[in-house]
Amino acid sequence: MKQIMGPLFLSLAATIWGGMYVASKFAFSAVPPMTMLFLRYVIAGIILTGVCFGCGQLKMTLKGWGYLAQIGAIGYFASISAQFIGTDLANAHLGSLVTTLSPMFLSLFAVMLLKEKMTKKQLVMFAIAIVGVIIIIGAPKDGESHILGIFVLLLAAVTWGYYSVVVKQAAIYYTPLQMTTAGIWIACFLSLPFACAQWDKWPHHVLLEPAIFFSILYISVISTACAFFAWNIGLKLTPSHHAGLYFFLQPVVGSFFGWLFLGEKLGISFFIGSLLILLSVGISEYKKESPNLEIPSEKTSL
Repeated sequence: MKQIMGPLFLSLAATIWGGMYVASKFAFSAVPPMTMLFLRYVIAGIILTGVCFGCGQLKMTLKGWGYLAQIGAIGYFASISAQFIGTDLANAHLGSLVTTLSPMFLSLFAVMLLKEKMTKKQLVMFAIAIVGVIIIIGAPKDGESHILGIFVLLLAAVTWGYYSVVVKQAAIYYTPLQMTTAGIWIACFLSLPFACAQWDKWPHHVLLEPAIFFSILYISVISTACAFFAWNIGLKLTPSHHAGLYFFLQPVVGSFFGWLFLGEKLGISFFIGSLLILLSVGISEYKKESPNLEIPSEKTSL
């Protein structure tokens, strides 16, 4: 069952994040990025706290508080902030391309911190998936240089990869629901000063516009509360090197939704790149190795 549920939750998270590309087109046209970061976290935090209360998971041990701090500060705040800032300094094209390196850093930290071994097969699958992403998004144009933006985007990829490994360590003490809720509240408080600084720099009445309102709800409830929760479940159930491959599904879904909802064109490169990514994920799951990577857990419920 774990071999099915892990990939299912990882695929769900990647699909949702791919859809966020469409929602962001509307939300970021009116709300500053750091303010949007705060809004998505405060809304998601309230919802997840209610779910924790309903599931009887509000009471948490302090034994692994350091892991929770890293999930919130490094994964949800630093990584997402760097992605916003880096994309602003560079462009959406480079933002999509560079942040897809996150799975490589996830595997690197898994080797360093969790002592997981990466096979030749897994390396080949990663290479194929990266080629697929490049084909879909396209290589940077000649003469296009955004050194500072690329550096910040790399920081976003590194911190996301590190956070994804910390989740597996935190799973010893907390359920995925507890990790997600606590991490989101930590990121919410860290983003509050930036939201306050931007408060008078945008027209607040735009929040009443249906397109903006429902975009913010999608980003907050679906892309944050639901997707982060699903990703954390998937990470707990799946070896790191396999889990990282599902991150590459984002540009496939994002490009498809861009065509479906925004009228963007899909060329032959989309289908070739998507095929390579889907093949890499499928082959990695077919007759994959099953090392004993169980993490003893004091919390077993999801």
